Amino acid sequence: MRPNIATRTLVSVTAAVAIAAGGVAGAGAAFAADAPAAKTTVSSEAVTPLAVNNLGLSTTQAKKLQGGLRGYGYDGSIDGKLGTESWKAMQRFLEKHWDYNDRIDGVVGPNTIKALQRNLKKHWKYRGEIDGIAGSGTKAAFKRMADSY
Repeated sequence: MRPNIATRTLVSVTAAVAIAAGGVAGAGAAFAADAPAAKTTVSSEAVTPLAVNNLGLSTTQAKKLQGGLRGYGYDGSIDGKLGTESWKAMQRFLEKHWDYNDRIDGVVGPNTIKALQRNLKKHWKYRGEIDGIAGSGTKAAFKRMADSY
């Protein structure tokens, strides 16, 4: 019985020492990461995340739409990812034809959706409210629009 107690004690002590050593090693790494020499400052202007919002379109549908947006200043690759530049072109289209009167910033906000919904209601069988919310009806009509290209 005594050897069992000794073995358990030895294992417990070894585990405690390993945990403590790991904690110290982790603390050292954390301390080193906080050191002034290790810090890197990046401005928000230097890094711009690529926001992709296909509003339910498949890659193929988004590619078709991007091709149609060429006439509104889209000159990016036809990659099926509706990012900022695709949405800026869409906003220019909506500004010209569907009373979009906000900034051309590529952000798919409520005003962009409202103008899109006006287009979808007139031409693509959207039956919902012009509410700026991209719900299932908006997405279904948007798919019909993209398929037409």
